[in-house]
Amino acid sequence: MKIRATQAIMECLLEQDVDTVFGYPGGTILNLYDELYRYQGKIRHVLTAHEQGAAHAADGYARSTGKVGVCFATSGPGATNLTTGIATAYLDSSPVVFITCNVGENLLGKDAFQEVDITGIAMPITKAAFLVRDAQSIPDIMRQAFAVAASGRPGPVLIDFLKNVTGADQMVDYEFIPWRQNRRCAGIRELNSSHQLKNPEPDRQDVETLLEMIGQAERPLLICGGGVVRGKADKEFREFAEKLDAPVAITVMGGGGFPGSHPLTTGMIGMHGSQASNVACAECDLLIAVGCRFSDRVALDPSTFASQAKIVQIDIDRAEIDKNVLTDHHIIGSARRVLAMLNQRLPQYDHTAWKAHILPMRAPSVAEDSPILTPQQVLEVIRLQAPKDTIVATDVGQHQMWSIKYLHFDYPGQLLTSGGFGTMGFGLGAAIGAQMGNPDKRVVHVTGDGCFRMNCHELCTVEHYGLPIISVVFNNGTLGMVRQWQNLIYGKRFSETTLDRGPDFVRLAEAYGLHGYRATTRAEMEEAFAKALACGTGAVIDCVLDIDEMVRPMVAAGSPITDFLLKEAAK
Repeated sequence: MKIRATQAIMECLLEQDVDTVFGYPGGTILNLYDELYRYQGKIRHVLTAHEQGAAHAADGYARSTGKVGVCFATSGPGATNLTTGIATAYLDSSPVVFITCNVGENLLGKDAFQEVDITGIAMPITKAAFLVRDAQSIPDIMRQAFAVAASGRPGPVLIDFLKNVTGADQMVDYEFIPWRQNRRCAGIRELNSSHQLKNPEPDRQDVETLLEMIGQAERPLLICGGGVVRGKADKEFREFAEKLDAPVAITVMGGGGFPGSHPLTTGMIGMHGSQASNVACAECDLLIAVGCRFSDRVALDPSTFASQAKIVQIDIDRAEIDKNVLTDHHIIGSARRVLAMLNQRLPQYDHTAWKAHILPMRAPSVAEDSPILTPQQVLEVIRLQAPKDTIVATDVGQHQMWSIKYLHFDYPGQLLTSGGFGTMGFGLGAAIGAQMGNPDKRVVHVTGDGCFRMNCHELCTVEHYGLPIISVVFNNGTLGMVRQWQNLIYGKRFSETTLDRGPDFVRLAEAYGLHGYRATTRAEMEEAFAKALACGTGAVIDCVLDIDEMVRPMVAAGSPITDFLLKEAAK
């Protein structure tokens, strides 16, 4: 049947089971927003304060629900305001479809008002970027965009519609095809080997080889990477770890792929990795990394990384194999499928002596008494008072590392953090998306005072939609992680990192119609968090911390993984 081009876009969203869109309108996308008005009740639109907030919200929605997130923005600055959010999703393999509209065909390339080549800008930070010049191609391109975003190694896709393509006179041939069927349509094609629509089937001989290597190992170590989370392979990974009976180190992006409180967990690995994880990496004789790309924050010095071990990498993306660390063996395939094949053949192992050497190195999990509030006390209050399935969204910096260190994440999508791109300002948008997608769960936004200034305008979104998100601000009056580097490496020359300025975060929360609290001791934090949980609306807790609190341990960039610049706090 013939329908309007804009109607075809909406119907294609419904094909993909899209019920929520985040965005911000403007001139060139008005035709699409006018159509969206007709779809009230079918597609919910969340209006954020800024396009970047919408991008992060769509990303947080995707990470926490497992669905593809959707974000709308207009041309020019509206589109370019998305780019940080697009890159954030790309580096962390989060499936989001970004839809923008550009100037009309007659103005393209003429530096028209709010014209920008957003497909060209986005090409290096998306799996695919489409410029739609022909209305008849809308169904095929929409379906392909969602297929590419969700399939294989997930990631963002951008679609840019010329304004004339969305005009009222544009009619499109359209037939409703549910997404489980339309991905087999002739219009869906694979773009390249890294963006396959079907997961590669693991080579059985590669699996057999790994089983033989496991049989010969005495000191195996597992790394749980983001691929376990994205691939929802947590159950298979846990079975594999318990059968292997080996310590498990977890990357920043692997949070939630393996229970943080599990007896085999050694904690984070890398620059701020625990002593247990980093020493295990240095001393193991077999390292099996699942869904981990060995970034420079994990393998700080590739030449010395796991130098005593045979290194095995399991990844869905062939491009990641041997990119950062040379491996002795690898298996191409989804984490879930590879682990299932391994578990079928893997016997029960016992590595008691190896565990007895590594596991006692783990840091104490109970916060020490202190008359002034400490980061561990703040996070211990959250861990004890919040529901166990609470979703935590962080920004980037010291508070992020402390959160990953001291909170326990037990399922994929429970931790939302910008691991690859390190985006300050990610957290509150991601929390909004997570709360919209998970209305029955509590969402806590953990941030620093520097990061919070980058996204606090989204408190208006929290208030307007009645979202009970609690923002916990680690307020140490500085850009904490940068100051830590200045303290340790730059001779205490604190150049432009002290944040001796407003606003008053409690009054700011109240100005947005939310509850605001301040905590300077553990007792005040306990009282404030209890009130925030009970108040039924959004809340901000301003946690006053010492300016020179540091993340421990710390390894300098480019150094061997056990060359600690700062050691773990003493037991």
